[in-house]
Amino acid sequence: MTDDETREEFHEDPLEHTEVWAGMSVGDLATEYGKAGIGAKDMGHAVDVYAEMLNRDDVTNFFGLAGAMVPGGMRSVVADLIRDGHIDVLVTTGANLTHDAIEAIGGHHHHGRTGEDGREREHDERLRDEGVDRIYNVYLPQEHFTLFEEHLRDDVFPEFDGPVAISEFTRELGRANRAANRERGLDADAGIAAAAYANDVPVFVPAIQDSVLGIQAWMHSQVSAFTFDALADLTNITDVAFDAKKAGATVVGGGVPKNFVLQTMLTVPEAYDYGVQLTADPASTGGLSGATLDEARSWGKLEKSARNATVLGDATITLPLLVAAARDRIE
Repeated sequence: MTDDETREEFHEDPLEHTEVWAGMSVGDLATEYGKAGIGAKDMGHAVDVYAEMLNRDDVTNFFGLAGAMVPGGMRSVVADLIRDGHIDVLVTTGANLTHDAIEAIGGHHHHGRTGEDGREREHDERLRDEGVDRIYNVYLPQEHFTLFEEHLRDDVFPEFDGPVAISEFTRELGRANRAANRERGLDADAGIAAAAYANDVPVFVPAIQDSVLGIQAWMHSQVSAFTFDALADLTNITDVAFDAKKAGATVVGGGVPKNFVLQTMLTVPEAYDYGVQLTADPASTGGLSGATLDEARSWGKLEKSARNATVLGDATITLPLLVAAARDRIE
């Protein structure tokens, strides 16, 4: 017999088996996940950390949103988090804001297919001929981009003359989206940028040129004094971090939004006290998108004592589960 006290990597914490029942809440499901192992355990732990982060009034919440989350149907989840005070700073991509604005002014994404019958090339060639863009199993008619470009030219760009911080530009975009949505009497929600404008939440887009929004901004800069002052945003986000009593990071996906959120703590004396990451990429690739938040601790981006969790999986599945379960815990 081996004495349990001699096992340095063991403690008495028997795994329990997840149970499910009719009528259970999402919070109940997360609790049941926590009893299990592998990915279920990670999800249960992430809900615990995220709920604690949201429950504390002294935590400033930084939220990174990468990937095709708006075309993938996560627009309302993020907009509602902003309205409910669960996001204090949003860092996202120009692509997400492009698709957000398209929906705000009357465009729509549509259910599509992937060409899973083995004829992907033929499928996409036909979509091109028909003027339809594909994002995995989501379609977007190209005429919606024309509507978006007109919106920028008529309602957003005229407000600026000269250099502007990207976060100031996205604030104006949110105002314009909200106004256009109301003027047209649309049933669709005004969306993420509009919610951020209405709730005074700054929106940072550190790689804005990597998007249709960025391309349109560049085109406007060719015929005007308009340009982006990207370094001004480092000042703006650093000011928020410096004033935070405690800070939490929620990163959905990886890439530039994730790094921009995490690197902010390299410019202030403190670091993140909480961190939750939802990603589809494993850490073994050595890439940023899969890098664990424990690794970020080695850089001084997370406090040594920070509570953090990483969940591997499709964020269109894990984000609604995380948010719904945390809401059960805090409401």
